[in-house]
Amino acid sequence: MPTSRVTAVVNDPDSVVSAITNRLSCRAFERDKPVDRSDIEEILRVASHAASGTNTQPWKVYVLQGQPRDDLVDRVCAADDAIHADPSLASLYREQPDFYPEEWVSPYIDRRRQNGWSLYGLLGIAKGEKEKMRAQVQRNYRFFDAPVGLIFTVERVMGRGALLDYGMFMQNIMLLARARGMHTCPQAAWNYYAKVILPFVGAGPDEQLVCGMALGYADQAAPVNTLQTPRETVDTFAHWVGSATVSSSRHEHSR
Repeated sequence: MPTSRVTAVVNDPDSVVSAITNRLSCRAFERDKPVDRSDIEEILRVASHAASGTNTQPWKVYVLQGQPRDDLVDRVCAADDAIHADPSLASLYREQPDFYPEEWVSPYIDRRRQNGWSLYGLLGIAKGEKEKMRAQVQRNYRFFDAPVGLIFTVERVMGRGALLDYGMFMQNIMLLARARGMHTCPQAAWNYYAKVILPFVGAGPDEQLVCGMALGYADQAAPVNTLQTPRETVDTFAHWVGSATVSSSRHEHSR
């Protein structure tokens, strides 16, 4: 590793913290505010410095803007509408990805429900209003009006460790977007329509869909973008193994 990378100093750590804590899953974008291709290329270039096991760099990204973006939106929404009208057509269009647990348990189901009802509350959608809920879900397939859609795939030959690599790559994209005044929304919803999406973007037979992402400038007037998702405190998920013994021992030696 070059010495400069070892000794490099982050001169503005507060900006790094700000990019992380001010990232949000944006669900309303300014459709008519385009993103320059050069900005997308630079975001992807820097994001590719993400760590990956043995430097495999397993990510593959399909970028959609303009008419290709709109055409994919139309195709997936048409498939979604067709299944809604006739559920027997689901096998033609949909897959059931193993993105989420087959059986939800606490505390994860509790957090999921809290997130869902907080979102619907901001949108004025009451419990039982299934058509409004469905319309909101389909907003995913419109990239929430973002002018840029990203589709991520990975070679099927790769192991599950590649998804860990992918998470770091995508996090880089999201933080780099914030550094340029933009927002993102990583989207699992696209996985259901891999049968439609993969042929459309020209993915090879050995590729599988990871997820999608909306990228653009947030609609600052949209109430949905005020959603605040709570975070657990460090002491609920971090366990300091042997910390009491170690701390006591160190304290004794320091006297």
